[in-house]
Amino acid sequence: MNVVHRIESWGDSHHPKFLDIVRIALGAFLLWKGIAFMNNTEYLKQLITDQNVVDVSPGLLMSLVYYVTFAHMVGGILIGVGILTRFGCIIQIPIVLGAVFLTGIFNDPINAMVWPSIAALAALIMFLILGSGPLSLDKYLAEQ
Repeated sequence: MNVVHRIESWGDSHHPKFLDIVRIALGAFLLWKGIAFMNNTEYLKQLITDQNVVDVSPGLLMSLVYYVTFAHMVGGILIGVGILTRFGCIIQIPIVLGAVFLTGIFNDPINAMVWPSIAALAALIMFLILGSGPLSLDKYLAEQ
């Protein structure tokens, strides 16, 4: 058995039910952030361009904005419902990791904007390892 299968089987056997509430809340939070970014794309564009890390072309900037918005909405639904949870976490981790650095954890660790991103990143890594859990659509479909 390779490493991925061992991690998956360990996560499936060590998943308490109360973590499903955390998973559903994380999915709802990510979905809410995706909808908020969709309603206010200017804020997300400004957040990206204010970093002055790289000169981003307008086409790449809009692609990045749409990717972040789409990934938050789809990933939030996948994680919240509990289907393809590990895939949903994989597409979310680079975005949330970027959010941790964009909100300035190294510049101002007291910044109130950075702590929800850190909590979401920790939860995403946890659910990447643990998987969906007993109260999920994955579990329901596996039993059918």
